[in-house]
Order: sequence, then structure tokens, then C-alpha cells
Amino acid sequence: MRDQHKNGLQDLPALRGSPSHALFGATIGFFIGFGAVSLFGPTAHSFVKVMHLSPEQVGFLVAIPMLTGSLLRIPFGAWVDTTGGKLPFLILLMLSVIGIGGLYYMLLTFYPDHLGQNLYPLLLLFGALGGCGIATFSVGIGQVSYWYPRKKQGWALAAYAGFGNTSPGLVAVILPLMIVFLGLWAAYLVSLAIVLVGIGLYLRLGYNAPFFQYQHAGLSRDESRIAAERAGQELLPQASALQTLRQAAAEWRTWPLVILYFTTFGGFLALTAWFPIYWQSFFRTTHWTAVLLTASFSLLSSLIRVPGGSWADRFGGETIAALSLLVLLIGAAIMTLSSSFVMSIIGELLVGAGMGVNNAAVFRLVPNYVPHAVGGAAGWVGGLGALGGFAVPPILGYVVAMMGAVGYARGFAVYVALALVSLVLTGVLRTVIRDDRQVFASPDFSVRSDGS
Repeated sequence: MRDQHKNGLQDLPALRGSPSHALFGATIGFFIGFGAVSLFGPTAHSFVKVMHLSPEQVGFLVAIPMLTGSLLRIPFGAWVDTTGGKLPFLILLMLSVIGIGGLYYMLLTFYPDHLGQNLYPLLLLFGALGGCGIATFSVGIGQVSYWYPRKKQGWALAAYAGFGNTSPGLVAVILPLMIVFLGLWAAYLVSLAIVLVGIGLYLRLGYNAPFFQYQHAGLSRDESRIAAERAGQELLPQASALQTLRQAAAEWRTWPLVILYFTTFGGFLALTAWFPIYWQSFFRTTHWTAVLLTASFSLLSSLIRVPGGSWADRFGGETIAALSLLVLLIGAAIMTLSSSFVMSIIGELLVGAGMGVNNAAVFRLVPNYVPHAVGGAAGWVGGLGALGGFAVPPILGYVVAMMGAVGYARGFAVYVALALVSLVLTGVLRTVIRDDRQVFASPDFSVRSDGS
């Protein structure tokens, strides 16, 4: 008590929330944000038909939510280090609601007879705003990381990302059924209502970590740091968003993690969009067969992140990353060479499992490699890594254009190459880490919040 008085900490405000509350709230928020973006695809298809858009316009329309959602992860992830996650999270969710609400307005007002090329810029604007929901990912990574001790980072971040990532797969199955039974407008309105309910849940449960609560209560930065450490917070943020981005960028380990995440989470986004085309064009499946196969890939890749995080906690992030990349490599090689429907399904499942587990391993390593700038590192890794969802599909399309139908299979050689590069980088991390005792690299080695 004397120490508290000496440091001006004799009347600390009561903390609100808990690690489990914060994890549940952030997961709901990310699930809703990602799901809101997933609503854009089916709706955009309706606009394409009546607006007579060119292939280039269609491509940019589909890509714009992914682009904004990826790039905004960088500044908003870093912003967590200065204000906590709640405000950035809510801003992104509200921007996403404006985007999908704007699309609903266009459906009600202009569809189908009054939609022309002159409304294409407005459609792009609402798509870009809708994409803000993807950017909630890096905000939630920082918010959850600051609540949890190092030894539980892998499980907590994997649970957050794994369950949050299930929304695209669920939307891919449920939304078309809702459109069939309710119609496009009613299905969209119900979806918008679900998003608003999710935002309400996040508002109630998405508490900031102790350090930010103490700062918001009026304590100085130093007082907040001391009080947060006494409350059990191990990871503590930097003073400014620009500083945390600079410090994360200056740490060389950030950049191999960006490549790994580009391969696997960017791959997850890219293939979620590409697989319906692949199954229908290469194997001539029905639409619903392609939807179910794609949803299976999406849900497997998302849900396996949860045990993947626990495996990374137990066996070390580098080890699990290497093993998962090997699984991805085998799956991608099968899909590249296979003309068998059954073997290609096996390859798809191996690719999904490898991507999901590696995603968990990467964010198990972020708070360990860059403990002094978690928000900035989460922004760089999450933002630039997610650009794989924007950059790879055009390459896959180019391979098909060059090689014909067989290019649908041969295009997966892209992921063979990316998996090999990522395996080399994981080996570099694993080798260097043995001689660097400043980095928390296994469950048996702990690092205090001051980095010692």
C-alpha cells in the first residue's frame, strides 16, 4: 500500500472485464466484421448483371473490399498501442455497416431499372467501406494480446482468429439459402440486423486491457504501466502509433512473418474466392457442390487454428510453422498434379489444414518476437500478409489464360513455391533463435515485460 501511495496509485479504479470477456468480445467483433465483407460478393454479382460491367470493372469491384480491409490493418493495428482496441474496433465496424447499409440502399432505390455505369463509383465506395470489417483482425490481435500472459498467447490468438474466420464459410452456405427462401432484399436486411447485434455485443464485452483502462481513468503513462503490471499484464505498449510501426518494421523478424502470413492467410482469402471457380470450371461440379467444398476448406482452415495455437504453445511456434507448411506443400503439390476429383479434395483439405495451423503459429510468434510493439507488428503482418488475397487470384487467372483448362490445376504451383520460400524463412528463424536468448521461443523459456 505504501508503494501505491508513493506512485500515486492509492485509489486505483476497478478494472472492467477479464481476459475471457475480451477474447469473446473481440472474436464476436471480428466474426461480424469479416462476415459483413462476405455479404459483398453475392450482392456485387447482382449489380454486375444489370450494370453491364466490363471484366476489369468486375475484378476491381470484387477486389476493393479486400484491398481496403488489408491496408487498413496497418494503421489501425498500430493505433491499438496508443488507445486500446475498443475505439479502433468500433470505428471499423461502423464504417463496415455504412458500406453494407449503402449497398442495401442501392438495392432498394436503384435496383434493377435505375442502375447504370454512373453509379459504379458509388458502388466502389460502399465496397471499400464494407471492407473495413476485415481490418478488425489486427485490432483484435492487439486487444487480446495485451490481456493474456505470454504462455497463453498461442491459444488465445488462435481461438480469436479461428472462430472469427469461420464467418466467410458460414456466409457462403447460409446467405444463398436465405436469398432463395427470403429474396435478396430480405436476406440482406436480416444480415445487416445480425451485424448490428454483433456490434452491440462487442460494445458490451470488448474491454481494453488494464493499461489502457488506467490511462483512460486519468493515470499517467508511468502510473498506468506500474498498475497494469501489478494487475498481471505482461505485454505493454509503446507511446505512439508511428513509433510502434517503426519499431516493428525495424525488427527483422517481422518480415519473415509477413511472408509466412502472405502465404497462408493471404492464401486462405485467395482460395476462398478461387475454389468455387476451380471446382466448377475444372471438374464441372454443380454450383452447390462447389459452395460446399469451398465452405469445407474455409471452415477447416479456420477451426484448426484453435488447436494449432495450443500446439504452438506446447511445441514452439517455429516447429509448428514448419510442419504446417510441409502439409501445405504436399497438398498444393497434389492439387497441381491431380486430375482426380477425390485426390484434389484430399489436396484441398491438406492445403486448408496447413494454412490454418500456420496462421496460428505466426501470431503465436508475433508477441514473442516483437513484444515492445505488438500492435505495429500485428498491423504489418496482418495487413501486408492479407494482401495475398488480393495479389494471388490474378496470377491464378493468368495461368488459366496461358494454359487453358489444365491451368486450373497447374496454378497451384504458386502455393508450392510460396510454401518452399516460407519453409526456408522458418528455418532461418529457427536457426537464429537458438542463439538469441532475448526472444521467447518455447514454453520453457519466459521473458518479463521489460524484455529481460
